[in-house]
Amino acid sequence: MTYLVLGLALFFATHLLPMAPRLRERAKMLLPASTYQLIFSLLSAFALLLIVVGYGQMRGQTRLNPELWAPTHWLRHVTIILMLPAMILLVAAYVPSRIRSALKHPMLAAIILWAFGHLLAKGDFASVILFGSFLTWALIDRISVGQRNALGPLGARAGGLSGDLVAVGGGLAIYLIMIFWGHRWLIGVPVLL
Repeated sequence: MTYLVLGLALFFATHLLPMAPRLRERAKMLLPASTYQLIFSLLSAFALLLIVVGYGQMRGQTRLNPELWAPTHWLRHVTIILMLPAMILLVAAYVPSRIRSALKHPMLAAIILWAFGHLLAKGDFASVILFGSFLTWALIDRISVGQRNALGPLGARAGGLSGDLVAVGGGLAIYLIMIFWGHRWLIGVPVLL
């Protein structure tokens, strides 16, 4: 549990910095932009590694990870369905498209769907901590980017139908990879039993 909590704390501390413009600007004044981005990326990657390792360690340990509720089996199907738009939105965050322009911050929408979907299907303590934390952070960050008028990784770049097709095609490819192979490889749990 220590790695999971430590990873979540590091990830959210790193990602709360953009929500505090004064702190972010101070950090950018002290460091060149490329160094700031590199440190941000390395801390985020390390935090995600801790989260994955910590979550993996807690699975199957009933003493440290009690079942808080037992979700019904059909909720797994709802989660699987929600992951398709989540993967499309994940790709749309990095592709100039009408999808991205309409949603402004499709990455946050993807995280909200991903976290909510997994909370539907998982009732253990570790899952509630993991997915509940990400859902809360994404909702708070979505409000924050609206107040700050933050533009996201692509700035104000707009796109058209070709960008939409790339987002949908890329999202569908990631979805299928995760369904048939990736989830088992990354998380150790097959989606299709």
